[in-house]
Amino acid sequence: MTRKQRRLVLIGAGLGVLAVAVALMLNALRGSIAFFNSPSDIAEKHVGPGTRIRLGGLVKDGSLVRGADLRVRFEVTDGSNAVPVSYQGVLPDLFREGQGVVAEGTLDRGGTFNADTILAKHDETYMPKEVADALKKSGHWKDDYPQRTATPSPGANK
Repeated sequence: MTRKQRRLVLIGAGLGVLAVAVALMLNALRGSIAFFNSPSDIAEKHVGPGTRIRLGGLVKDGSLVRGADLRVRFEVTDGSNAVPVSYQGVLPDLFREGQGVVAEGTLDRGGTFNADTILAKHDETYMPKEVADALKKSGHWKDDYPQRTATPSPGANK
């Protein structure tokens, strides 16, 4: 085998190993690529207890119950389905009923989502694109939700 042929075989083998590694990585990430699951997604996918996921939607009006030791219970809804959420800790300042929220945690056997992290919208007019898309898909999008576009920061592109 000539030197050129050995080099081509080595390059081909390296590309083959790289392709297998990329395929394995994408297969491993297949189930966790979504930013969050809506309550309807959880009902459709039959998410098993103990599976770590992100739950996103709106905090259902009238569902917020504050307890002792910073315990909070509320429901996250996408308009079609709702998932009860249990959380212990300090809630973000902008957290309230009727607003967008993403919770990270696990689902228990009773169907309650035990959150260990709560993420609320960061200002009065922002709604994550994924939450807005889920609301549009379920038919609960309100036309009076403000639309935000990115504004360049001062001093950009000088």
